[in-house]
Amino acid sequence: MRLLVCSLEDIASVNIRDRLMESVEWKESGTFQDRPVLVHGNDALVTIEERHLFADDIDQRVRDALGQKVECVIFLSRHRAASGIPTLTVHPIGNFAMKADFGGRPGMLVPSSPDLMTSLLRSMQRHASGLGYQISFEVTHHGPWLTTPTIYLEIGSSESQWPDVKAGETLARSLLEVDVLKAVKAIGLGGGHYAPRFSEVALNKKVSIGHMITNHFADSATDEDIALAVKKALAASEGAELVYIHKKSMSRSRATHLKGLIRQMGADVIDSSGLEDL
Repeated sequence: MRLLVCSLEDIASVNIRDRLMESVEWKESGTFQDRPVLVHGNDALVTIEERHLFADDIDQRVRDALGQKVECVIFLSRHRAASGIPTLTVHPIGNFAMKADFGGRPGMLVPSSPDLMTSLLRSMQRHASGLGYQISFEVTHHGPWLTTPTIYLEIGSSESQWPDVKAGETLARSLLEVDVLKAVKAIGLGGGHYAPRFSEVALNKKVSIGHMITNHFADSATDEDIALAVKKALAASEGAELVYIHKKSMSRSRATHLKGLIRQMGADVIDSSGLEDL
Protein backbone atom coordinates (compact mmCIF):
# COMPACT_ATOMS: atom_id res chain seq x y z
CA MET A 1 0.00 0.00 0.00
CA ARG A 2 1.23 3.50 -0.90
CA LEU A 3 0.28 5.87 1.90
CA LEU A 4 -0.52 9.43 0.79
CA VAL A 5 -0.57 11.94 3.64
CA CYS A 6 -2.33 15.32 3.62
CA SER A 7 -1.91 17.90 6.40
CA LEU A 8 -4.76 20.32 7.10
CA GLU A 9 -2.20 22.93 8.17
CA ASP A 10 -0.76 22.99 4.65
CA ILE A 11 -2.68 24.77 1.86
CA ALA A 12 -0.74 23.04 -0.90
CA SER A 13 -1.25 19.66 0.75
CA VAL A 14 -5.02 20.14 0.81
CA ASN A 15 -4.89 21.37 -2.79
CA ILE A 16 -3.12 18.21 -3.99
CA ARG A 17 -5.45 16.00 -1.92
CA ASP A 18 -8.54 17.65 -3.38
CA ARG A 19 -7.24 17.25 -6.91
CA LEU A 20 -6.56 13.57 -6.22
CA MET A 21 -10.10 13.15 -4.96
CA GLU A 22 -11.49 14.80 -8.10
CA SER A 23 -9.35 12.71 -10.45
CA VAL A 24 -10.46 9.18 -9.56
CA GLU A 25 -13.02 7.37 -7.46
CA TRP A 26 -12.04 6.77 -3.83
CA LYS A 27 -13.78 4.51 -1.32
CA GLU A 28 -13.78 4.80 2.43
CA SER A 29 -11.94 1.99 4.21
CA GLY A 30 -11.55 2.46 7.93
CA THR A 31 -10.52 5.55 9.84
CA PHE A 32 -7.32 7.22 11.03
CA GLN A 33 -7.36 9.91 13.70
CA ASP A 34 -11.18 9.86 13.50
CA ARG A 35 -11.15 10.72 9.78
CA PRO A 36 -12.05 8.42 6.89
CA VAL A 37 -9.23 6.67 5.06
CA LEU A 38 -9.81 6.90 1.31
CA VAL A 39 -8.59 4.05 -0.91
CA HIS A 40 -8.04 3.86 -4.65
CA GLY A 41 -6.28 0.78 -5.96
CA ASN A 42 -3.02 0.44 -4.02
CA ASP A 43 -3.21 3.98 -2.63
CA ALA A 44 -4.55 4.96 0.78
CA LEU A 45 -5.10 8.67 1.45
CA VAL A 46 -5.18 10.00 5.02
CA THR A 47 -5.67 13.52 6.35
CA ILE A 48 -4.00 14.65 9.57
CA GLU A 49 -4.12 17.78 11.71
CA GLU A 50 -0.42 18.08 12.54
CA ARG A 51 2.33 19.40 10.33
CA HIS A 52 4.05 16.76 8.22
CA LEU A 53 7.46 17.55 9.70
CA PHE A 54 6.50 16.13 13.06
CA ALA A 55 4.27 13.21 12.04
CA ASP A 56 6.76 10.67 13.38
CA ASP A 57 5.98 6.97 12.85
CA ILE A 58 2.84 7.70 10.83
CA ASP A 59 3.67 4.65 8.70
CA GLN A 60 3.43 2.39 11.75
CA ARG A 61 0.40 4.19 13.15
CA VAL A 62 -1.56 3.81 9.92
CA ARG A 63 -0.46 0.16 9.63
CA ASP A 64 -1.77 -0.50 13.13
CA ALA A 65 -5.06 1.30 12.40
CA LEU A 66 -5.74 -0.43 9.07
CA GLY A 67 -3.97 -3.74 9.54
CA GLN A 68 -2.13 -3.31 6.23
CA LYS A 69 1.56 -3.02 5.42
CA VAL A 70 2.69 0.39 4.22
CA GLU A 71 5.22 0.01 1.39
CA CYS A 72 5.87 3.70 0.75
CA VAL A 73 4.81 7.04 2.22
CA ILE A 74 4.25 10.15 0.09
CA PHE A 75 3.69 13.43 1.90
CA LEU A 76 1.70 16.02 -0.06
CA SER A 77 3.25 19.35 0.84
CA ARG A 78 4.07 22.97 0.20
CA HIS A 79 7.54 24.26 -0.58
CA ARG A 80 8.85 27.68 0.39
CA ALA A 81 11.84 29.50 -1.12
CA ALA A 82 12.91 33.13 -0.96
CA SER A 83 13.06 33.25 -4.76
CA GLY A 84 9.33 32.61 -5.08
CA ILE A 85 9.98 30.85 -8.41
CA PRO A 86 7.08 28.50 -9.28
CA THR A 87 8.55 25.04 -8.72
CA LEU A 88 7.30 21.49 -8.26
CA THR A 89 9.70 19.39 -6.23
CA VAL A 90 10.22 15.87 -4.96
CA HIS A 91 12.77 14.75 -2.38
CA PRO A 92 13.86 12.20 0.25
CA ILE A 93 14.04 13.07 3.96
CA GLY A 94 16.35 12.85 6.92
CA ASN A 95 19.20 14.75 8.58
CA PHE A 96 22.88 14.34 7.74
CA ALA A 97 23.82 16.87 10.42
CA MET A 98 23.69 16.01 14.11
CA LYS A 99 20.67 18.22 14.65
CA ALA A 100 17.00 18.03 13.73
CA ASP A 101 15.64 21.57 13.73
CA PHE A 102 12.86 20.63 11.32
CA GLY A 103 11.83 17.21 12.53
CA GLY A 104 13.28 13.75 12.17
CA ARG A 105 16.23 12.47 14.18
CA PRO A 106 19.72 14.00 14.36
CA GLY A 107 22.17 12.35 11.96
CA MET A 108 19.62 9.80 10.73
CA LEU A 109 18.07 9.21 7.32
CA VAL A 110 14.62 7.90 6.49
CA PRO A 111 14.69 5.18 3.80
CA SER A 112 14.23 6.60 0.31
CA SER A 113 12.65 5.04 -2.78
CA PRO A 114 14.98 5.87 -5.70
CA ASP A 115 12.95 4.20 -8.47
CA LEU A 116 9.63 5.75 -7.44
CA MET A 117 11.05 9.18 -6.58
CA THR A 118 12.98 9.48 -9.84
CA SER A 119 10.02 8.19 -11.85
CA LEU A 120 7.84 10.81 -10.15
CA LEU A 121 10.25 13.52 -11.24
CA ARG A 122 9.92 12.33 -14.85
CA SER A 123 6.13 12.08 -14.53
CA MET A 124 6.03 15.64 -13.18
CA GLN A 125 8.10 16.83 -16.13
CA ARG A 126 5.64 15.25 -18.57
CA HIS A 127 2.50 16.54 -16.92
CA ALA A 128 3.82 20.04 -16.19
CA SER A 129 4.45 20.90 -19.84
CA GLY A 130 3.26 24.47 -20.45
CA LEU A 131 2.42 25.07 -16.78
CA GLY A 132 5.24 27.55 -16.16
CA TYR A 133 6.74 25.67 -13.22
CA GLN A 134 10.28 24.40 -12.83
CA ILE A 135 10.65 20.69 -11.99
CA SER A 136 13.34 19.68 -9.57
CA PHE A 137 14.66 17.33 -6.95
CA GLU A 138 15.51 18.78 -3.59
CA VAL A 139 18.26 17.21 -1.56
CA THR A 140 17.67 15.21 1.60
CA HIS A 141 16.40 17.39 4.44
CA HIS A 142 13.96 17.61 7.39
CA GLY A 143 11.60 15.17 9.12
CA PRO A 144 9.52 13.39 10.17
CA TRP A 145 11.02 10.10 11.30
CA LEU A 146 9.74 6.92 9.64
CA THR A 147 11.13 3.47 8.89
CA THR A 148 9.33 3.12 5.55
CA PRO A 149 10.62 4.56 2.25
CA THR A 150 9.32 8.13 2.15
CA ILE A 151 8.99 10.90 -0.44
CA TYR A 152 7.87 14.53 -0.26
CA LEU A 153 5.87 15.84 -3.23
CA GLU A 154 5.59 19.63 -3.16
CA ILE A 155 4.15 22.80 -4.72
CA GLY A 156 6.29 25.91 -4.35
CA SER A 157 7.74 28.30 -3.88
CA SER A 158 5.40 30.84 -2.22
CA GLU A 159 1.88 31.37 -0.92
CA SER A 160 0.69 32.39 -4.39
CA GLN A 161 1.50 28.94 -5.83
CA TRP A 162 0.26 26.73 -2.99
CA PRO A 163 -3.47 26.93 -3.84
CA ASP A 164 -2.84 26.81 -7.63
CA VAL A 165 -5.37 24.27 -8.88
CA LYS A 166 -3.39 23.58 -12.06
CA ALA A 167 -0.28 22.80 -10.03
CA GLY A 168 -2.31 20.54 -7.75
CA GLU A 169 -3.80 18.75 -10.76
CA THR A 170 -0.33 18.28 -12.24
CA LEU A 171 1.00 16.59 -9.12
CA ALA A 172 -2.15 14.51 -8.72
CA ARG A 173 -1.86 13.20 -12.29
CA SER A 174 1.88 12.70 -11.93
CA LEU A 175 1.30 10.55 -8.87
CA LEU A 176 -1.64 8.56 -10.18
CA GLU A 177 -0.12 7.93 -13.61
CA VAL A 178 3.54 7.43 -12.70
CA ASP A 179 5.26 4.64 -14.61
CA VAL A 180 7.94 3.34 -12.26
CA LEU A 181 11.16 2.56 -14.11
CA LYS A 182 13.60 0.29 -12.32
CA ALA A 183 17.15 1.39 -13.03
CA VAL A 184 20.66 1.41 -11.62
CA LYS A 185 20.53 3.24 -8.29
CA ALA A 186 22.85 5.97 -7.06
CA ILE A 187 23.13 8.61 -4.37
CA GLY A 188 24.21 12.16 -5.16
CA LEU A 189 27.13 14.11 -3.68
CA GLY A 190 27.75 17.79 -4.32
CA GLY A 191 25.85 20.77 -5.64
CA GLY A 192 23.22 22.87 -3.92
CA HIS A 193 19.82 22.43 -2.35
CA TYR A 194 17.89 22.00 -5.62
CA ALA A 195 20.28 19.38 -7.01
CA PRO A 196 20.14 20.70 -10.60
CA ARG A 197 22.69 18.23 -11.93
CA PHE A 198 21.02 15.23 -10.32
CA SER A 199 17.65 16.42 -11.65
CA GLU A 200 19.08 16.81 -15.14
CA VAL A 201 20.71 13.38 -15.10
CA ALA A 202 17.54 11.73 -13.78
CA LEU A 203 15.45 13.31 -16.54
CA ASN A 204 17.77 12.12 -19.30
CA LYS A 205 19.49 8.93 -18.16
CA LYS A 206 18.48 5.47 -16.94
CA VAL A 207 19.38 6.00 -13.31
CA SER A 208 17.39 6.24 -10.09
CA ILE A 209 18.56 8.77 -7.52
CA GLY A 210 18.17 8.26 -3.79
CA HIS A 211 19.56 10.40 -1.00
CA MET A 212 21.57 13.50 -1.93
CA ILE A 213 24.34 15.24 0.04
CA THR A 214 25.05 18.94 -0.64
CA ASN A 215 28.36 20.76 -0.80
CA HIS A 216 27.06 22.80 2.14
CA PHE A 217 27.34 19.72 4.33
CA ALA A 218 30.41 18.18 2.71
CA ASP A 219 32.50 21.38 2.67
CA SER A 220 32.27 21.76 6.44
CA ALA A 221 32.65 18.04 7.24
CA THR A 222 35.72 15.93 7.87
CA ASP A 223 36.57 13.02 5.58
CA GLU A 224 35.28 10.71 8.29
CA ASP A 225 31.97 12.61 8.43
CA ILE A 226 31.62 12.50 4.64
CA ALA A 227 32.38 8.79 4.53
CA LEU A 228 29.77 8.17 7.22
CA ALA A 229 27.20 10.30 5.38
CA VAL A 230 27.83 8.40 2.12
CA LYS A 231 27.54 5.09 3.94
CA LYS A 232 24.22 6.14 5.50
CA ALA A 233 22.90 7.46 2.17
CA LEU A 234 23.74 4.24 0.34
CA ALA A 235 22.18 2.09 3.07
CA ALA A 236 18.99 4.20 3.08
CA SER A 237 18.58 4.27 -0.72
CA GLU A 238 17.06 0.85 -1.49
CA GLY A 239 19.87 -1.05 -3.18
CA ALA A 240 22.07 1.87 -4.23
CA GLU A 241 25.74 0.98 -4.62
CA LEU A 242 26.91 3.95 -6.72
CA VAL A 243 27.77 7.59 -6.02
CA TYR A 244 27.23 10.35 -8.57
CA ILE A 245 29.48 13.34 -7.82
CA HIS A 246 28.45 16.75 -9.15
CA LYS A 247 31.99 17.53 -10.21
CA LYS A 248 31.27 20.92 -11.76
CA SER A 249 29.99 22.20 -8.41
CA MET A 250 33.49 21.91 -6.90
CA SER A 251 37.14 22.20 -7.79
CA ARG A 252 38.78 19.41 -9.77
CA SER A 253 41.06 18.58 -6.83
CA ARG A 254 38.08 18.37 -4.48
CA ALA A 255 36.21 16.05 -6.84
CA THR A 256 39.29 13.85 -7.20
CA HIS A 257 39.71 13.71 -3.43
CA LEU A 258 36.07 12.72 -2.88
CA LYS A 259 36.25 10.11 -5.61
CA GLY A 260 39.26 8.53 -3.92
CA LEU A 261 37.57 8.67 -0.52
CA ILE A 262 34.48 6.89 -1.85
CA ARG A 263 36.51 4.20 -3.56
CA GLN A 264 38.42 3.60 -0.33
CA MET A 265 35.05 2.79 1.19
CA GLY A 266 34.48 0.12 -1.45
CA ALA A 267 31.79 2.05 -3.36
CA ASP A 268 31.89 2.97 -7.06
CA VAL A 269 31.64 6.45 -8.58
CA ILE A 270 29.72 7.01 -11.83
CA ASP A 271 29.13 9.89 -14.22
CA SER A 272 26.68 10.46 -17.03
CA SER A 273 28.97 8.91 -19.63
CA GLY A 274 28.45 5.54 -17.95
CA LEU A 275 24.65 5.73 -18.05
CA GLU A 276 22.22 4.80 -20.82
CA ASP A 277 19.98 7.46 -22.33
CA LEU A 278 16.26 7.24 -21.60
